[in-house]
Amino acid sequence: MAINKQIFREYDVRGIVDVDLTDNTVYLLGRGFGTFLRKRGLKTVALGGDARLSTPRFKKLITEGLTHSGCDVFDVAILATPTLYFSIHHLNVDAGLMITGSHNPPSYNGFKMNVGLGSIYGKDIQEIYEIIKNEDFAEGDGVAQNVSGMVKTYQDYLVEHSKVEKPIKVVVDAGNGAGGPILPDVLRRLGCEVIELYCDMDGTFPNHHPDPTIVEYMQDLIKAVKDVKADVGIGLDGDADRIGVIAENGEMLFGDQVVNIFAREFLKENPGEKVLADVKCSKVLFDDIEKHGGIPVMYKTGHSLLKKKMKEDDIKFGGEMSGHIFFKDRYLGFDDAIYAACRFAEIVAKSDQKVSEMLADQPKMYNTPELRVGCTEENKFQIVEKVRDFFQNEGYKVNDIDGMRLTFEDGWGLVRASNTQPVLVMRFEATSIERMNEIQKLVEDKIKEIKNNL
Repeated sequence: MAINKQIFREYDVRGIVDVDLTDNTVYLLGRGFGTFLRKRGLKTVALGGDARLSTPRFKKLITEGLTHSGCDVFDVAILATPTLYFSIHHLNVDAGLMITGSHNPPSYNGFKMNVGLGSIYGKDIQEIYEIIKNEDFAEGDGVAQNVSGMVKTYQDYLVEHSKVEKPIKVVVDAGNGAGGPILPDVLRRLGCEVIELYCDMDGTFPNHHPDPTIVEYMQDLIKAVKDVKADVGIGLDGDADRIGVIAENGEMLFGDQVVNIFAREFLKENPGEKVLADVKCSKVLFDDIEKHGGIPVMYKTGHSLLKKKMKEDDIKFGGEMSGHIFFKDRYLGFDDAIYAACRFAEIVAKSDQKVSEMLADQPKMYNTPELRVGCTEENKFQIVEKVRDFFQNEGYKVNDIDGMRLTFEDGWGLVRASNTQPVLVMRFEATSIERMNEIQKLVEDKIKEIKNNL
């Protein structure tokens, strides 16, 4: 079966439209996912898609593939990824499939798959590939139907489960993604004054790339927040499962700082509970969780992995550096930037501090953004293992839950192999720029040495 195995990634299926994702490939993916479900005694699927230009065509092809495999499809229309997750819960179906390229360029699209509210990833995605490769398809005559009104039902649910105590001014930059028609209306119903930036859906993303964790793409939001003297700015990625936050003074918060603000509020209501965060997050976050009476849990990067960990360990709140935020507290446990925006508005409205002041009591740290270094798929995991082994053997304090995180009293360094790209991901932090640079040089020199000896 002529299908590109490389599009079957760790957390989803993703590729270039009409190059990797031909009509035949998309149809076969429907057959493969449908068969995967039927083998487990499952057959009902909620199907949604984001604003990309290829999405309507792909929805038809996926529907054909699913129904030909004996699955029943509930098409919930064009909407955000968390709205699709919500529809799985609301419709009480077995599974879900979201057509989305997330924050990738307009030429891409992709497919996120769920069984219940748990994301399919890793070996399960590879199993779907093997089903397609071997043409080992279930046969059947499933039924497809359109389900109208899911966005409104979802919005009503968010309004019912959120409470903003006093009016605040919020700027929303949806990056022309799928969250644009949803979030501003919810915030207004909660009593906020909302200024919209790029909230009309446009799959060409004409204004900026829809990734709210990159400063370059948040410049219009930063300017707007300062110009209108807003209390906070909220950025969404293309399918609205990742959030970015801009303080009232135009300062951009990193993902771990957003998690930190949420964690403090969560622990006020849930003292002694665990808080989950990924290995890319600041040491300051983990220390602060402990300081505020919580139990910090460091885990692997990846929204699918974090959701699984939360379910296994009964953790009610977590988040990661990339802006995926998970609330099981008062919500359903999946990553939802629209709901997270409502919760952040709650915090801003009830606080006597400005957003820029909320973490002002923390120790000053200097850190790098996420650094990505090109590396072949064949070598990336091997290099990380060799780096980890070296520092462990030398007696350094090493956490190897996901790659290698090297911890010192005054800082830390991380190197891990990306699950989605042929790169090594690194991040460094310390109490001074000089010390940060020292830790970075220590790790990077060892990486270079190992690379040269491969």
